Amino acid sequence: MSKVKVVYWSGSGNTEAMANAVADGIRQAGSEAEVVTFDSINPSDLSSDTSIALGCPAMGAEVLEESVVEPFISTFENQCAGKKLGLFGSYGWGDGQWMRDWVDRMTAAGATVVGNEGVIANNAPDDAAVEACRNLGLALA
Repeated sequence: MSKVKVVYWSGSGNTEAMANAVADGIRQAGSEAEVVTFDSINPSDLSSDTSIALGCPAMGAEVLEESVVEPFISTFENQCAGKKLGLFGSYGWGDGQWMRDWVDRMTAAGATVVGNEGVIANNAPDDAAVEACRNLGLALA
């Protein structure tokens, strides 16, 4: 059985709920999901993984969380070539620019982003966003 890591940061619980829905999809596909926070692992812990889900809400002026996630991604983008990534996160303002920027960044680093876009939810994920997260998990498994 393959294992897919779901790595996330959540300030309000919205992105955590999305991470759990992604993990549900992975399990539904018959794979094992390991749900962890960005601050509990190092980028090198993902070196042998081929499919990974990464979640972060929009922060500030639609950027990744700057104290934990951004430093992690800055290191990880140097080793993500050839990996299949699923990106997800919630936002409370703006139009999702942080996610488009993140997708572009990971694609430029050589990763394949599932669906060529991330899954986003305005505030708490509604039923459609939860289903999109489950489908993301299915695609990663």
